[in-house]
Amino acid sequence: MDKKFILGAIQNDVSDNKADNITRVRELINTAANEGAQVVALPEMFNCPYDNSYFPHFAEEFPAGPTISMLSETAAGRGIYIFGGSIPERENGMIFNTCFVFGPDGVLLAKHRKVHLFDVELSEGISFKESAVLSSGNELTVVDTAYGKIGIGICYDIRFPEIARAATLRGAVAFLVPGAFNMVSGPAHWELTMRMRAIDNQFYVAGVSPARNESAPYVAYGHSIVVDPWGRVLDQLDEKQGIITTEIDLDRLQQVRDEFPLLKHRRTDLYEFREL
Repeated sequence: MDKKFILGAIQNDVSDNKADNITRVRELINTAANEGAQVVALPEMFNCPYDNSYFPHFAEEFPAGPTISMLSETAAGRGIYIFGGSIPERENGMIFNTCFVFGPDGVLLAKHRKVHLFDVELSEGISFKESAVLSSGNELTVVDTAYGKIGIGICYDIRFPEIARAATLRGAVAFLVPGAFNMVSGPAHWELTMRMRAIDNQFYVAGVSPARNESAPYVAYGHSIVVDPWGRVLDQLDEKQGIITTEIDLDRLQQVRDEFPLLKHRRTDLYEFREL
């Protein structure tokens, strides 16, 4: 297994034109690959405005659909892994918020359906109810790659530390989080949450957001970020469209775990909930 690889995180502008979104993301993936990226991660709902009214119209069924085909073809054409952020996926009359993962041969390796649906009412004026349109996934996802195992959580999933810990216990060396935090939760919690999940689990974490569009019905925070196992921010974008290419060093991960053996010191005999 290679001890280092280059992660490319793409923060793309999203419009209400699906074909334009697909074309834009294909170009950005190729740019990231040209910059050396061997694993590319995309944002949540990278082909679709983040709004319940769009999800049914932009939804695709595997294996058909222009977005899914683009991801598979581009992964094979460039010989890279693509963690396809998320798109609306339709199956058996239900719609899921789904990350499709393709290997360097273009074959589907896994798909993660968002487990925790974003149903919130914030006093600052943010109101969203994903469950009005979307169904939740019921499985955790860790993907085997040539560089080690990589876990996935979509946006709101990252607020539940159990999902990241489960990925760690399954051997994950990195955790990818396509997410569209908003202009209330983003400044308060985006960087903080990504850094804490990295510290808790001593692995690399990448939070990958859409670019900010002030005229959209839901305004994403942006600021895609890559954090190392010590909680150090390796790279971060601002709110505009852009690409991060960052070296992921598994020797550094092992050093952190060896010097600060947090995972070995867990007291699992005490953690199971028991009613008093």
